[in-house]
Amino acid sequence: MEINQIILRQIKMDLLHPFTTSVGTEEDKDIILVEVKSKSGLSGWGESVSITRPIYNEETVQTNWHMMNDHLIPLLYREPLSHPDEVSERFKEIRGNYNAKAAIEGAIWDLYAKEQNISLAKALGGVKDKIPVGVSVGIQESEAKMLKQIEGYLNQGYKRVKVKIRPGWDIEILKMIRQEYPTIQLMADANCAYTLRDTDRLKALDEFGLTMIEQPLDHDDIIDHSKLQAELSTPICLDESIKGVEDARKAIELGSCKIINLKVGRVGGLTESKKIHELCVKHDIPMWCGGMLEAGIGRAHNIAITSLSNFIYPGDTAPSSHYWKQDIIKPEVQMKDGYISVPESPGIGYEPDLKRIEELTLLSRTY
Repeated sequence: MEINQIILRQIKMDLLHPFTTSVGTEEDKDIILVEVKSKSGLSGWGESVSITRPIYNEETVQTNWHMMNDHLIPLLYREPLSHPDEVSERFKEIRGNYNAKAAIEGAIWDLYAKEQNISLAKALGGVKDKIPVGVSVGIQESEAKMLKQIEGYLNQGYKRVKVKIRPGWDIEILKMIRQEYPTIQLMADANCAYTLRDTDRLKALDEFGLTMIEQPLDHDDIIDHSKLQAELSTPICLDESIKGVEDARKAIELGSCKIINLKVGRVGGLTESKKIHELCVKHDIPMWCGGMLEAGIGRAHNIAITSLSNFIYPGDTAPSSHYWKQDIIKPEVQMKDGYISVPESPGIGYEPDLKRIEELTLLSRTY
């Protein structure tokens, strides 16, 4: 697999609707796209999930651009690659910067699958031909608006509803949803909004039969989550705390969670994602794939990884039309009866819309 050219493009896309969590509101998304071309004439595509402010993790679009330009791409050109698994090993000398690493590695994986004439899902070891889809509901202006949104999503066929919560927008809102919908698969995502001082408040959520509560405590915590999980009957799902397979191992050994949310960008790429998947299979820890408001290319990578066997719960991989007036791929990601079909064609299975991408491009650089 000989790389002939790498193109970085920074684009900006407007979200259909503002998305509010405990850490802020997003109305648009700046995205870095990575295109890797081989001497065979094929192109692989990746997408950075970073945003413009370091409120999810320490990375931003600007730091990703710097890291790719000045450090990661030079390492990639150091010598030829024979397999995408070698990318994460080559990047090890650069600490952190997982979003930037994942975007480049994802493009290499897509290129590799195309050169092998197999789907990315198959290249990763996927076994599913379709994946169940959940939806994430941000913090709303009113309880009535929240219920109306959930009703609409359930009518569209979504298999799971995730509600963003924070102190003061938690017990009553979940009680109201559960009274209205007693049997739906319902989970709460706290985005690190609580501390151990809120243990009694979080214990009160046990009565609602939640599938899980996601990342209630600090983004880099594993120890306090183990103390909290011992107090709750509701399974804790870790998100921000899991930056790699070693974090997952420690969390499992400490009993810090019963479920793990996998985000490809958060853990540095698809190779690390596979390692986490293997560990979770070994320890009977179910998984699901989270979302970071990806455009179509990042969404395609999420679909591929979700085709692996241990992704038990519906992920946040909603169809393109849930987020964008027009996506950057053809065809756009579509859902039928609450499921998305896993593409069988080579690579990510979707064709980047180069005309649309060009219209949205703010900055580009070719290597």
